[in-house]
Amino acid sequence: MPPIPRALAPELQRSARHFSAIVLTGPRRAGKTTLLRDVFPKATYSLLEDPTVLGRVRGDPQEFLDSLRPPVILDEIQNAPELFPAIRARIDRAPSAKGRWILTGSQESPLMRNVVESMAGRAAVLQLLPLSIAESRKVSLISGGYPEAALRPKARDAWFRSYVLTYLERDVRAVTDVRDLSTFRRFLALLATRSGQMLNRTDLAAPLGVSVPTITSWIGVLEVTGIVLLVPPFYENLGKRLVKSPKVYFVDSGLACHLLGISTDRALRDSPFAGTVFEGFVASEIVKSQINAGRRRELYWFRDQQGLEVDFVVPDRKGGLVLVEAKAGRTVRPTDAAPAIRLASAAERAPIRRVVRSLVVHEGASTISALSPGARAVDVPGLLRELG
Repeated sequence: MPPIPRALAPELQRSARHFSAIVLTGPRRAGKTTLLRDVFPKATYSLLEDPTVLGRVRGDPQEFLDSLRPPVILDEIQNAPELFPAIRARIDRAPSAKGRWILTGSQESPLMRNVVESMAGRAAVLQLLPLSIAESRKVSLISGGYPEAALRPKARDAWFRSYVLTYLERDVRAVTDVRDLSTFRRFLALLATRSGQMLNRTDLAAPLGVSVPTITSWIGVLEVTGIVLLVPPFYENLGKRLVKSPKVYFVDSGLACHLLGISTDRALRDSPFAGTVFEGFVASEIVKSQINAGRRRELYWFRDQQGLEVDFVVPDRKGGLVLVEAKAGRTVRPTDAAPAIRLASAAERAPIRRVVRSLVVHEGASTISALSPGARAVDVPGLLRELG
């Protein structure tokens, strides 16, 4: 099967022209290796999970690097932190040579700490998330965007079971000392039922019999390894008392469905979680579109003390705001836009005035239509086009 063109590819190519090194992070199995070998087909490739290769690295890092012909892809670099000082020294000896060192790793704090300490100013750090709906028509709510799950639906359930086990055994333990993996697995399933809600650590800690600091640590693990997305509240002064807790979503809707025990489209439609799964899907697609274009992540939500709530607030590139309401299903009604319209009215009266657009995103056909004065209805691809 030929590789799927990834939206991040142009940004990788630009970075290779301007930086000596590239560090590509992201959740395990998001497609990092496939992307890099497609974008840099002539690069020397070395997998740093191979025990033989690691033995050579640990025996003599300099000799190992001498044996490679740049440009070089060093895959899973977090397994060989002793290479960072040696690579940094080579970059400093030839600072004008660009795109020679291409490093990948699962998105975990030890890797990023080494990047910050050893490669500051020398490396472009990019993130690859699972496939977006703009990259493949196979991406869906039930399949998510991990390439192996989205492209092989018959093996999807088995793949997700294996993924969760691998994630628990490798990525979680690489970041923090989790001794009771069965409790952490129950935590994952419980968190899936809280997707789309304000993060309440006490509410999560009580049924698991663990402390609030433990939940805080575990949420940090999930965020740093690219499993969950924390959406902070929109703080700009709109003359309102605001709720200040983030919302939590799973980056991949397919993984969320797996943890919820949902395995078919029909089961998802009938599930009480259909709305929050779709909401999380929209959040993830917005973030993917931003980071794939080389922009910083800017996604917020809004709720005030009077109960006015809007699913997402997205600053646009012209200094305006896009207010987004996510509604699962193919039918939307003018009342669905009411919260966004109310917030838009408040924003127009705020001390810092902005151009505000209100959109209701749904699962319907590819249309953009007026929903009510000041608001339009769009599908997910239409939303992404609106956001640019």
